[in-house]
Amino acid sequence: MAFFSLLDLVPVREGQDNASALADAADLAVHAEVLGYHRYWVAEHHGMPGIASAATAVVLAHIGHATSTIRIGAGGIMLPNHAPLVIAEQFGTLEALFPGRIDLGLGRAPGSDQRVAQAIRRNLSGGPDHFPRDVMELQAFFAGDDRLGIQATPGAGADVPLWILGSSLYGAQLAAALGLPYAFASHFAPAALDEAIAIYRRDFRPSAHLKYPYVMAGYNVFAADDAEEAQLLASSMQQAFVRLRTGQPGKLQPPLAGYYDSLPMQAQAMLADVLSVSSIGTQADVERDIAAFLRRTQADELILTGQIFDHQARKRSFAIAMAAAQAVAAHEPA
Repeated sequence: MAFFSLLDLVPVREGQDNASALADAADLAVHAEVLGYHRYWVAEHHGMPGIASAATAVVLAHIGHATSTIRIGAGGIMLPNHAPLVIAEQFGTLEALFPGRIDLGLGRAPGSDQRVAQAIRRNLSGGPDHFPRDVMELQAFFAGDDRLGIQATPGAGADVPLWILGSSLYGAQLAAALGLPYAFASHFAPAALDEAIAIYRRDFRPSAHLKYPYVMAGYNVFAADDAEEAQLLASSMQQAFVRLRTGQPGKLQPPLAGYYDSLPMQAQAMLADVLSVSSIGTQADVERDIAAFLRRTQADELILTGQIFDHQARKRSFAIAMAAAQAVAAHEPA
């Protein structure tokens, strides 16, 4: 049976400040815990006025104090931005605060453009090409490997599961080689999904961390009690993608009726591509779409997301999605 989790980019809505966005994130995490979601992850993005999760470890501490049982983690930390020792200390601290609940997903992209990457890391001589080395160095810090000559405190000995995140074949190959679970960003970059999963499963090498391949896939949900409302809710995220692709990122905008139909064909094609792994509609629609996606991918876990302007409507959407997911699980063969 597949698990269902939730990915939150901690959106900042038009007219909202960062403090309110972070309060919404904690409220959504509590809601996810009550609904029975398996994990609640936040992602590292920088220089984006519509996303408040840049200080990812700090946000997770905020989420951890608001919740009590749900797993929480990064989906993910963009490791080229950071020294592995610092990440070991941050997530070792989180594991000390919230034992048995912390996940650490790792990506090789900067989480923004090269200007932001330069401002964060200053020295970019390593960059994404050193990602495998940085992952293994991070593993060594968590293992308390004496050969490093430094101990991460907190960090050494912490039980923090590592995941490799990706939207291309590279992450699949690395996750398979290291014997780590793999999360594919199909919620915004679905093109290589099927090939990446096939490569990961084919080339997976069992490790001390994981005996069998484990696949998580991102999935967008915009659910409501009627299909027309669901289409309206989805328009805020559609606007966000159009603005991002045209160099005008900003805060999450209110929904606009008829937005998709008003776009030129090129923009419609872009949205149809990047949001192809999505369900927009009622519980019955979401149930049908999730079941079809699970048949296609055989994913072990789906991590649901969806930026919706109204906070209560967003909570309702994830409640409908979980009801749909439970219905799908009930019909799976024993």
